[in-house]
Amino acid sequence: MQQQTEVGDAMVRGLVRAQLGLALRIGVVPVCLLAAIPVVLALFPALADVALWTVRLPWILLGFAAYPLLIGFAWLYVRLAERNEQDFTDLTDD
Repeated sequence: MQQQTEVGDAMVRGLVRAQLGLALRIGVVPVCLLAAIPVVLALFPALADVALWTVRLPWILLGFAAYPLLIGFAWLYVRLAERNEQDFTDLTDD
């Protein structure tokens, strides 16, 4: 089996490195976007007074808009991680 050789070990390390890099890249974006909400609201306090159906903007952003954002990035991560794994499988099946 190729996984038991030095080449196989290097390939597995490469896959793990690729998955870690992907997780860090995909993870940083939603964290920055969610962390920017309080910063923007602190810089522009008038935005905190904006209301939609008597619910203020900060609650709408953090309570409702954050979930589709996180689900979208999770979906993207799964798709890209599966592609990495498929590429790895294609390399090892040759």
